[in-house]
Amino acid sequence: MKVYFIGAGPGDPDLITVKGRRIIEACKVCLYAGSLVPEAVVACAPQDALVRDTAPMTLDDIIAEMLTAKERNEDVARVHSGDPSLYGAIAEQIRRLKDHDIDYEIVPGVSAYAAAAAAMGQELTIPEVSQTVILTRTAMKSSAMPEGEDLATLGRTGATLAIHLSVRNIREIERQLIPLYGADCPAVVAYRVGWPDQHFIRGTLSDIWEKVRDAKITRTALIFVGRALGETDFRDSALYDGAHAHVLRPVRTRAKAPKKKLAQ
Repeated sequence: MKVYFIGAGPGDPDLITVKGRRIIEACKVCLYAGSLVPEAVVACAPQDALVRDTAPMTLDDIIAEMLTAKERNEDVARVHSGDPSLYGAIAEQIRRLKDHDIDYEIVPGVSAYAAAAAAMGQELTIPEVSQTVILTRTAMKSSAMPEGEDLATLGRTGATLAIHLSVRNIREIERQLIPLYGADCPAVVAYRVGWPDQHFIRGTLSDIWEKVRDAKITRTALIFVGRALGETDFRDSALYDGAHAHVLRPVRTRAKAPKKKLAQ
């Protein structure tokens, strides 16, 4: 018996991996985080499978279902949104599984930040503008942020920030980041990425709060902040530059000189 922690992606059933879907199709027990994972993602479970939404369940309830499955020697598909390694609350489940000597495997998924960047048609790492993406959140009613991981500290890097689970805290995000990024720094709020009603609110650190307030968005949103989101005047990367040699393209090519016009 094994428990499979499966990243279902941000919501679009087509964004689950082939491996993740194949495991759901084979498992007799499917426990999915229904607040963020649509039923369509787990619709491929066997018709006789036990399929339960864990949104109203406690950790003890979830582990009890896994222990029952162990007694029946049935594999469990534990389906989380996005990628399980990011804010998936799987560490506490894994700790319990180890206590009960239950084997497990993690199947990665498409994270919301990656799906949002794709939907925006946006690269998050722009040459000489930003080469770092920081995935973080802010402390609200959930657990406190560890020392040194507050926005005021992370923002000093100038990196592209992908701020999870914090849309209700967006006014404070503005307050902390404007001195570091500037009031005119691009900001984007990605709402319900991968769902049919997904949409994006674009603005700057000076006005994104007002736009989010007017749109009445209070949950299921991801906040992006960084100069890379709006930069268009940047150099091409060296990767495909003919004057840049590397192991797969060891010969440099010379730029062609412009053709001379013939005298009239």
